[in-house]
Amino acid sequence: MKAGLSSELIALRAVKELQEGMYVNLGVGLPTLVSQFIPEDLEVMLHSENGILGYGSIANEGEMDVDLVNAGLQPVVLKPGASFFHHADSFAMIRGGHIDLTILGAHQVSEQGDLANWKTPEEKVGAVGGAMDLVCGAKRVIVLMRHTTRSGKPRLVRQCTYPLTGRGVVNIVITDLALVEVTPGGLLLKEVAPGISVADVQALTEPALTVSPDLHEMGL
Repeated sequence: MKAGLSSELIALRAVKELQEGMYVNLGVGLPTLVSQFIPEDLEVMLHSENGILGYGSIANEGEMDVDLVNAGLQPVVLKPGASFFHHADSFAMIRGGHIDLTILGAHQVSEQGDLANWKTPEEKVGAVGGAMDLVCGAKRVIVLMRHTTRSGKPRLVRQCTYPLTGRGVVNIVITDLALVEVTPGGLLLKEVAPGISVADVQALTEPALTVSPDLHEMGL
């Protein structure tokens, strides 16, 4: 099987899910790359749980300010009109349902849309951070992840075996192999990465996939 999408291309595909005027929270890890690919003419307000609204891309070396970081502690640049606020106010925005979309990473996603993204069974300690609040408070949840673990085990599973972040909260999963929508009837395969077949995706997915009648190659 051919190699799937790079992390950057996964993030680039995720940008196509953004709409004008959205308030969007980007989780740590792969989702932070999304900020690098948002077109300048698309007005999206990026929210960070540590208290920033209206930041832009990850800062280059010459524009870094160590006091301006996202939730993953990466230095970011500010867009005109950006604001700062207390951590509690940031979570009031999340819990109040004011975030249109959150994009998170994951260890596992079940066919019911359950999310496990904060701790593996091998880890003795872990911190869920703001993920539980985000998946319950945001109007829509997109997961970006590799389709399998490093050892080749599926991350799209029938039932999550890792500690849950939320039940039935995921709407869309974008991986290096495919875009899959969580529906009441299970997982719907809507897009495949260039060079990847339906059989390739199914072979690395634990639950059975329903293939969309409009299945097509990912547009990047």
